[in-house]
Formats: sequence, C-alpha cells, structure tokens
Amino acid sequence: MSSHNHQKKIAVINDFSGFGRCSIAVSLPIISTMKVQCCPLPTSIFSNHTGFDSFYFQDYTDHMKPYINEWKKLGLKFNGISSGFLGSRRQIEIVESFIKEFRMEDTVVIIDPVMGDNGAAYPTYTEEMCQEMKKLVAYADILTPNLTEACILTDTPYHEKGWKKAEIQQLAQQLQSMGPKKIVITGIIQGEFIANYCYDANILDVNPAYKGQFLRTHRIGSTRSGTGDIFAAIVAADAVNGVSFEKSVRKASGFIKKCIQKSIELDIPLTDGVCFEEVLSKLRVS
Repeated sequence: MSSHNHQKKIAVINDFSGFGRCSIAVSLPIISTMKVQCCPLPTSIFSNHTGFDSFYFQDYTDHMKPYINEWKKLGLKFNGISSGFLGSRRQIEIVESFIKEFRMEDTVVIIDPVMGDNGAAYPTYTEEMCQEMKKLVAYADILTPNLTEACILTDTPYHEKGWKKAEIQQLAQQLQSMGPKKIVITGIIQGEFIANYCYDANILDVNPAYKGQFLRTHRIGSTRSGTGDIFAAIVAADAVNGVSFEKSVRKASGFIKKCIQKSIELDIPLTDGVCFEEVLSKLRVS
C-alpha cells in the first residue's frame, strides 16, 4: 500500500464558518500557502460566525470519532496538530484523545485556547470547560492565548490596562509550568502599540537571565474576526517547517497588520474579518 505521508501535514481541529473569515476557512489557505498540507477536523459547522445577528449552526461532536477513525485506517501521520475553538467538554476530551493517538516524537502540538476576550470568558464556556482546557494545555508544545485566556487558565484577576512586564512574565511562567515550552500571549495593549509577549522555556534552559520578549506593532483599525486563527495558522506551519519561534511570531504579527490595512482600504465590514486573500502572496514560507 502506498503511503499518504510523503508531505508535511497539520491536523487542524476547529469549527468551520462559511462566511466571516475565521477558523478552518482561514487556516486552510494560510497553511497551504506555507507549503504544508492542512487536514481539517471540524468541531461544528456555521453558515457564518456568531458575530452576526443570525447564523445556521450544526454541532459536529457526534461525527468527530467516526471521522477520525477513517484517518486511522489511512495510517495518516501528522507533523503538527493544532486546535482552536472547542464547544464542549466532550470535544475537549476528543481532542485530548486525538493528540494521544496521533502524536509522534516530532509532532508539534499547537493549542489556541479560544475561551474569551476583553476580560471575560465566552458565554458558552462553563467552569467545567475551563478546567478541562487547563488539562488540555498540558499537551501543548506551543500555546497562543490572548491576555484574557492567559488569566483564565492561571486564575489571575484581569485588569484592562497597566500590565507590567513582570506581571506578563509571571503569567507566561505559570502557563509554562502547566506543560507548554513556548507561549505567546497575544493582544496586549500598550498605548498606541499592541504587543505579543513571546516566552520560550528552551532559551531559559541556556540563559537563566531570559525574561521573554515583547514584540510590538502600531495599533491600527478595530478588532476583527479571524486574526487569532491567522496567527495560530502561521505559527503552526512555521513550527512544522522549523522556523524559530520569535521569527514566526514577528511574521504572524506583521502579516496580520497588512491584512488589517488592506481591509480598511477596501472598507471591509468588521464582521467580515480581514481580507487576507489580497496579501496572501506576500506571506513568506521561511
């Protein structure tokens, strides 16, 4: 039997939205452009994302295990496993099982713990789900929470402004103690800048003075759907391609800024996400 594993592959576990540029609909073209095969595993199906007044939704939980079983029959092997929005405790448990079954020695696991924003958990996220996500985080090689999610995962009180570097570093260290070696805390507002805090415990092993690094860009426009999915997709593809963590975070931030600039230029509604298609050709593979 011929092998299906001659090309690098990432399993992307997330919801699918037909309109609004987020989740799998964003990850697939981004990862493909970076010369890695994207294999989606949907958790739910949306006509358009929940930021719209009306949408069609179908839960895919009951279909996930039969879907996965077909991948087992094919003998698929993944260089990366990336998870995004998970809608229930059961889905979190399915992802945990998937990682245990498909993770190889060199597989990179990227977890984007899509739990909340602006200081609060999403309405769908129960306390039970928060506790289960803490368990899932232990399997991550790379973790990409926003500031709100970092606070939820570490039981840290959230405050909107005035975060000190020492506080952010402490958040990253607490997250690292849960399992992930590489952490990027995204969306930290610093005046006219927006920063991502990049923390790599592998560097700490050789440089005890290492305190992580803020990577900043000027803030432009307003918050749009899908930017976190773009960020996680670039970081995942780069990790599989052997690109350094800091370089990857810088690349992802710069690309998203280009996407937002083009979206403003074309007067794209905020609900419609960022028109990454217009600048996709500028995304570097290395």
